Amino acid sequence: MSAREMNPGEMSAEELAVLICRSLERSAAVEVEGLGVFARDPEGRISFRGARNARIFIAYAVEDFAAAEKLYQQLEAAGHSPWLDRRKLLPGQNWPRRIQEAIETADFVVPCFSTRSVNKRGGFQAEIRYALDCASRVPLDDVFLVPVRLDNCRVPARITRETQYVDLFPDWDSGVERVRQIISKQRDRPLA
Repeated sequence: MSAREMNPGEMSAEELAVLICRSLERSAAVEVEGLGVFARDPEGRISFRGARNARIFIAYAVEDFAAAEKLYQQLEAAGHSPWLDRRKLLPGQNWPRRIQEAIETADFVVPCFSTRSVNKRGGFQAEIRYALDCASRVPLDDVFLVPVRLDNCRVPARITRETQYVDLFPDWDSGVERVRQIISKQRDRPLA
């Protein structure tokens, strides 16, 4: 693909349509993040399924990838659009910038805290700080950050001063259901 094809923000609608049709010749479906999925059926007709419910950025430490992946799968099965770096980042992309964009455009950020992540330096902490910065621009009554605990760890004071967390232990399914309820309640509330 050319550089122009890689930046749909600068394309005309016709150019984007041609790119999608060309891509559908090589694969069964094409996802345009934030917009939806285009697919071609066996008869050659193209269908479109709009972006699903909430866009949810999942932040985690690499040691907690298995739990983050499980959470991703359950949120996706519930009809949401979770974002996980190992699922969404492509080789050659500017990964730090792409992660920032994903946080900025997310409806919710779910940081996964554990005894392995709370004292670790690196990308997880940077993502949390950036999410907190983005949260400062969200209306005060809106839920943006939904912290979860994967085990009996301490959650940083900066988070607990303003936000409740959800425990995904000892009952994972109940914890995930609580996260889904929070997201649904926030998405379904009437706008003032």
